[in-house]
Amino acid sequence: MSLTRLVGEQCTGRQKVHADGQAKEQRITMGRLPFRRAGMTLILATLLAGCGGEPDGKAQTLPPVPVVVAEVKLSDVPLTTEMVGETAGFREIDVRSRVSGILLQRTYIEGQPVTAGQALFLIDPEPYKVALEQAKGTLAQEQARLNKALADRDRIIPLYKRQVVSRQDYDTTIANYEAALASHQAAQAKVKEAELNLSYTQVTAPISGMASKSSQSEGSLISTSGDSGLLTTITQFDPLYVNFSYSEQDRLNFESAVKSGKLEAFDANSWHTRIRLADGSLYPQVGKLNFSDNRVDPQTGTIRARAIFDNKEGKLLPGQFVRMTIELGLRKNAILVPPRAIVQSQADRMVMVVDETNKVVPRPVKLGQSVDGGVLIDSGLAPGERYIVEGLMKARPGAQVKPVSADEMKAIQAKLTQQAAGK
Repeated sequence: MSLTRLVGEQCTGRQKVHADGQAKEQRITMGRLPFRRAGMTLILATLLAGCGGEPDGKAQTLPPVPVVVAEVKLSDVPLTTEMVGETAGFREIDVRSRVSGILLQRTYIEGQPVTAGQALFLIDPEPYKVALEQAKGTLAQEQARLNKALADRDRIIPLYKRQVVSRQDYDTTIANYEAALASHQAAQAKVKEAELNLSYTQVTAPISGMASKSSQSEGSLISTSGDSGLLTTITQFDPLYVNFSYSEQDRLNFESAVKSGKLEAFDANSWHTRIRLADGSLYPQVGKLNFSDNRVDPQTGTIRARAIFDNKEGKLLPGQFVRMTIELGLRKNAILVPPRAIVQSQADRMVMVVDETNKVVPRPVKLGQSVDGGVLIDSGLAPGERYIVEGLMKARPGAQVKPVSADEMKAIQAKLTQQAAGK
């Protein structure tokens, strides 16, 4: 239908609708027709230009995107687990006073190593010296009584045999001797007790280790009960414990992996552990697990465990929080990919696989544990497949790519950088 006919029909229709004599509106409408006709002509000309003949040249295609690929290979990967632990002394001893008295002197340097038997504190010994002298005097008295009772017994025995003395005198003499002997033994025990108490006035280190701050100052009254009896604490640093806990779910997952054959576990007695300090440095000594509890803590749902480390240089101190890495065994026939090859896609994780025609195919994967060197892939990849490890930004799904080596990729990136700098 021509543009003139279309405009004529519009004018006719408008005249029929406004047949009641609105001639003024009809004149206004007819006045606008030249402008509408010019607009329609411009639109038709544009459409014809867009739908005209084909261009002379063929459509240009983008060149393949250079990427670095790696081949999926099966390997035995050491499986480790990481825990948070707290260091503790091999032995921690509270040094307490065994006798009461005034603290006269501290004979060690706080925070410095001490050896077993070294004198640490001195409590006023004078009262205990007096007690020892009294005990010795009592012992001398009992010794004199024992000597007399022994002489009486030796005299009465032959007299009693000749029936010179009565049975009652004999029994009394023998009883006096036995009583004197018992009293003498008690007096001897009192002397030993007094000697011990006197020796306890010099408080010595029960073990070798690092002595802590003194809990009491000179001049304080020390008693054998309560907090006033605590003088200091000695901690043995070598070897050193690291206490940690692992969940019941971790234990079940480990046992399940061993039963399924995915994991070849090491002997529990030879599980090696390493610790990383707060500054990120790795402690040079390798430790061993030496304890795992036989029950689950009902409050936390965890199982307590402990590792032991050599600490001859004293780099570790009790109370430090460290990250422990425990070698559990070997993951058999595992697939390991570098973390940079994994792409996040909403809730899924994908790896960009390159097929036989060098086209990019996104592949959803199920990730396993992160280990040294990469991330374990539980499912989604097969041995022999190729996946992109570098160049993911331009490797869109379905795009054609060109696998290159890592050195070639560096050269390409350097060239692009130079071109960008030249512009």
